[in-house]
Amino acid sequence: MEASVKLYSLAFNNVRTYLFATLFVAGNIILPQLCHLLPEGGLTLLPVYFFTLIAAYKYGIWAGLLTAVFSPLANSALFGMPAVALLPIILVKSALLAVSAALLAKRFGKISMFAILLAVLSYQFVGTLIEWAVVKNFFVAVQDFRIGIPGMLLQVFGGYLLLRAVSRI
Repeated sequence: MEASVKLYSLAFNNVRTYLFATLFVAGNIILPQLCHLLPEGGLTLLPVYFFTLIAAYKYGIWAGLLTAVFSPLANSALFGMPAVALLPIILVKSALLAVSAALLAKRFGKISMFAILLAVLSYQFVGTLIEWAVVKNFFVAVQDFRIGIPGMLLQVFGGYLLLRAVSRI
Protein backbone atom coordinates (compact mmCIF):
# COMPACT_ATOMS: atom_id res chain seq x y z
CA MET A 1 0.00 0.00 0.00
CA GLU A 2 2.48 2.59 -1.15
CA ALA A 3 2.26 5.36 -3.68
CA SER A 4 4.68 7.86 -5.04
CA VAL A 5 4.21 11.38 -3.80
CA LYS A 6 5.64 14.81 -4.26
CA LEU A 7 7.38 15.43 -0.96
CA TYR A 8 8.83 18.81 -0.18
CA SER A 9 11.35 20.02 2.30
CA LEU A 10 10.34 23.65 2.46
CA ALA A 11 12.90 25.97 4.01
CA PHE A 12 12.20 28.01 7.13
CA ASN A 13 12.53 31.25 5.15
CA ASN A 14 10.18 30.14 2.36
CA VAL A 15 6.81 31.92 2.26
CA ARG A 16 5.14 28.65 1.21
CA THR A 17 6.26 27.08 4.51
CA TYR A 18 4.22 29.64 6.44
CA LEU A 19 1.28 29.45 4.05
CA PHE A 20 1.01 25.67 4.37
CA ALA A 21 1.64 25.77 8.12
CA THR A 22 -1.19 28.29 8.48
CA LEU A 23 -3.55 26.04 6.54
CA PHE A 24 -2.59 23.02 8.65
CA VAL A 25 -2.95 24.97 11.89
CA ALA A 26 -6.46 25.93 10.74
CA GLY A 27 -7.15 22.24 10.14
CA ASN A 28 -5.83 21.44 13.60
CA ILE A 29 -8.22 24.05 15.02
CA ILE A 30 -11.31 22.89 13.12
CA LEU A 31 -10.83 19.12 13.53
CA PRO A 32 -10.57 19.21 17.35
CA GLN A 33 -13.71 21.36 17.53
CA LEU A 34 -15.57 18.74 15.50
CA CYS A 35 -14.15 15.90 17.59
CA HIS A 36 -15.13 17.65 20.84
CA LEU A 37 -18.76 17.33 19.75
CA LEU A 38 -18.40 13.64 20.64
CA PRO A 39 -18.13 12.52 24.28
CA GLU A 40 -14.41 12.28 25.10
CA GLY A 41 -13.74 12.98 21.40
CA GLY A 42 -10.56 14.92 22.04
CA LEU A 43 -9.09 12.32 24.37
CA THR A 44 -9.86 9.36 22.15
CA LEU A 45 -9.31 10.84 18.67
CA LEU A 46 -6.21 12.98 19.45
CA PRO A 47 -7.21 15.46 16.72
CA VAL A 48 -4.65 18.18 17.45
CA TYR A 49 -1.91 15.97 16.02
CA PHE A 50 -3.57 15.00 12.74
CA PHE A 51 -2.58 17.87 10.46
CA THR A 52 0.85 18.09 12.10
CA LEU A 53 1.50 14.62 10.70
CA ILE A 54 0.30 15.67 7.23
CA ALA A 55 2.27 18.94 7.27
CA ALA A 56 5.53 17.30 8.29
CA TYR A 57 5.20 14.28 6.03
CA LYS A 58 4.24 16.26 2.93
CA TYR A 59 6.04 19.59 3.39
CA GLY A 60 8.94 18.85 5.69
CA ILE A 61 10.18 19.55 9.14
CA TRP A 62 9.66 23.33 9.22
CA ALA A 63 6.02 23.22 8.12
CA GLY A 64 5.53 20.36 10.56
CA LEU A 65 7.16 22.12 13.51
CA LEU A 66 5.30 25.37 12.89
CA THR A 67 2.04 23.40 12.79
CA ALA A 68 3.08 21.39 15.87
CA VAL A 69 3.74 24.49 17.96
CA PHE A 70 1.00 26.85 16.84
CA SER A 71 -1.88 24.34 16.74
CA PRO A 72 -2.00 23.55 20.47
CA LEU A 73 -1.24 27.16 21.40
CA ALA A 74 -4.04 28.50 19.18
CA ASN A 75 -6.53 25.90 20.42
CA SER A 76 -5.68 26.64 24.03
CA ALA A 77 -5.91 30.41 23.54
CA LEU A 78 -9.15 30.27 21.55
CA PHE A 79 -11.03 27.44 23.26
CA GLY A 80 -9.21 26.59 26.50
CA MET A 81 -8.37 23.13 25.19
CA PRO A 82 -5.89 21.80 25.75
CA ALA A 83 -5.65 23.24 29.22
CA VAL A 84 -2.58 25.38 29.79
CA ALA A 85 -1.20 22.81 32.26
CA LEU A 86 -1.22 20.18 29.49
CA LEU A 87 0.44 22.35 26.85
CA PRO A 88 4.07 21.42 27.59
CA ILE A 89 3.60 17.69 27.02
CA ILE A 90 1.30 18.23 24.02
CA LEU A 91 3.88 20.56 22.50
CA VAL A 92 6.59 17.96 23.08
CA LYS A 93 4.51 15.21 21.50
CA SER A 94 3.56 17.47 18.58
CA ALA A 95 7.18 18.36 17.94
CA LEU A 96 8.20 14.70 18.17
CA LEU A 97 5.52 13.83 15.61
CA ALA A 98 6.69 16.58 13.25
CA VAL A 99 10.30 15.46 13.45
CA SER A 100 9.56 11.74 13.10
CA ALA A 101 7.08 12.23 10.22
CA ALA A 102 9.46 14.51 8.30
CA LEU A 103 12.43 12.19 8.78
CA LEU A 104 10.49 9.06 7.84
CA ALA A 105 8.96 10.72 4.77
CA LYS A 106 12.43 11.73 3.65
CA ARG A 107 13.80 8.25 4.36
CA PHE A 108 11.01 6.38 2.55
CA GLY A 109 10.53 8.97 -0.20
CA LYS A 110 6.92 7.93 -0.78
CA ILE A 111 3.62 7.59 0.99
CA SER A 112 4.04 4.54 3.16
CA MET A 113 1.54 3.33 5.70
CA PHE A 114 4.44 1.66 7.49
CA ALA A 115 6.34 4.97 7.70
CA ILE A 116 3.24 6.74 9.00
CA LEU A 117 2.71 3.98 11.57
CA LEU A 118 6.34 4.32 12.67
CA ALA A 119 5.95 8.10 12.99
CA VAL A 120 2.83 7.74 15.14
CA LEU A 121 4.28 5.00 17.33
CA SER A 122 7.60 6.78 17.77
CA TYR A 123 6.09 10.07 18.93
CA GLN A 124 3.70 8.22 21.21
CA PHE A 125 6.34 5.98 22.81
CA VAL A 126 8.94 8.71 23.28
CA GLY A 127 6.27 11.21 24.30
CA THR A 128 4.89 8.77 26.85
CA LEU A 129 8.34 8.27 28.38
CA ILE A 130 8.88 12.03 28.58
CA GLU A 131 5.41 12.56 30.06
CA TRP A 132 6.06 9.83 32.64
CA ALA A 133 9.35 11.52 33.62
CA VAL A 134 7.60 14.87 33.96
CA VAL A 135 4.34 13.91 35.70
CA LYS A 136 5.81 10.94 37.59
CA ASN A 137 2.57 9.01 37.09
CA PHE A 138 2.65 6.03 34.73
CA PHE A 139 -1.16 5.77 34.56
CA VAL A 140 -1.46 9.37 33.36
CA ALA A 141 1.50 8.99 30.99
CA VAL A 142 -0.01 6.03 29.15
CA GLN A 143 -3.40 7.71 28.69
CA ASP A 144 -3.02 7.88 24.90
CA PHE A 145 -2.40 4.13 24.82
CA ARG A 146 -5.31 3.47 27.19
CA ILE A 147 -7.95 5.54 25.41
CA GLY A 148 -6.30 7.15 22.38
CA ILE A 149 -5.92 4.09 20.15
CA PRO A 150 -8.79 5.27 17.90
CA GLY A 151 -6.93 8.55 17.43
CA MET A 152 -3.71 6.80 16.56
CA LEU A 153 -5.57 4.65 14.04
CA LEU A 154 -7.15 7.80 12.61
CA GLN A 155 -3.69 9.31 12.23
CA VAL A 156 -2.30 6.25 10.47
CA PHE A 157 -5.20 5.37 8.17
CA GLY A 158 -6.66 8.85 7.78
CA GLY A 159 -3.20 10.33 7.32
CA TYR A 160 -2.37 7.75 4.68
CA LEU A 161 -5.61 8.37 2.80
CA LEU A 162 -5.28 12.17 2.95
CA LEU A 163 -1.65 12.03 1.82
CA ARG A 164 -2.68 9.80 -1.07
CA ALA A 165 -5.46 12.26 -1.96
CA VAL A 166 -3.03 15.21 -2.08
CA SER A 167 -0.11 13.25 -3.51
CA ARG A 168 0.02 15.21 -6.76
CA ILE A 169 -0.15 18.66 -5.19
